[in-house]
Amino acid sequence: MKYKIDLHTHTLISGHAYSTIQENVKAAAEKGLILLGISEHAPKMPGSTNKIYFQNLKVIPREMYGIRLLFGVEVNILDFNGNVDLDDEVLGDLDYAIASLHPPCIGFGTVEENTNAIIGAMKIDKVKIIGHPDDSRYVLDYEAVVKAAKENNVLLEVNNSSLSPNSFRINAKDAYIKMLEYCVKYEVAVIIGSDAHISFDVGNQEYAVKLLEEVNFPEKLIANNDLEMLFRHLNVQN
Repeated sequence: MKYKIDLHTHTLISGHAYSTIQENVKAAAEKGLILLGISEHAPKMPGSTNKIYFQNLKVIPREMYGIRLLFGVEVNILDFNGNVDLDDEVLGDLDYAIASLHPPCIGFGTVEENTNAIIGAMKIDKVKIIGHPDDSRYVLDYEAVVKAAKENNVLLEVNNSSLSPNSFRINAKDAYIKMLEYCVKYEVAVIIGSDAHISFDVGNQEYAVKLLEEVNFPEKLIANNDLEMLFRHLNVQN
C-alpha cells in the first residue's frame, strides 16, 4: 500500500537534516504525495532553531508544486510530567505538534516515568501525534499509552526511520508489535511518519508498511490515506 501523507519531515533548520523545504516538497510531488507536514525540531534539540522561526511560517505558501502543506513542529518532551519546549502561544499558531522523547533532551526513566511523560504531553492542546514511541531505552506501558491516546484523540506514530536497519533506536519492531496489538484492541489510529532528514526520504514508508502488513493491522486505523480521519485528529479544516 502506498500512502500519500507524510507529516514528519525535517529540513536544514533542524540542524542535523540536509534539505530545504522546497527540496522536500519537490520530492513529495515526485512521489505522488498530496499532503506534507513540515515539523522541525523545537529549540531544545541541539543545533535546531528558535521560536521565532515557528512564528514566521506564515510567509511560506500553503501549497507548493501541487502539494498542500501543514506547518507543525516536533517538540521535545523535557521531563516526566510531559512538559515540552515551546509554549502554548507559539504552538497555537501551528497546525499540529509531534511530541517525542529524545536522548539529548531527557534521560531514560522508569516505565512509569516514561509513560507519564508521554501521557502528560498528550494533554497539551496542539500535540496531535506522539513521535516514535518505539525506542526500548524509553520503556513504556503500551496499554496505558494507547488508552491515553484514545482519550486525548492523539495519533501514535509508526516511524519508518526507527525501523530502518540503520536506526539508532533500540528494538523498535518489537516495541511496535506490542503497541499495535493494543491499538487494535482499543481501536486507536496510527500515522506513518517518514521522519525524513533528507529529501530522498520524504514519503518513505517502506519499513513501516511492511510491519503493518506483517501484523495485519486494519487499514481503517491508518490515518495516512484518510484525510477526514486525519483532520479530525488534527482539528484543522479539510
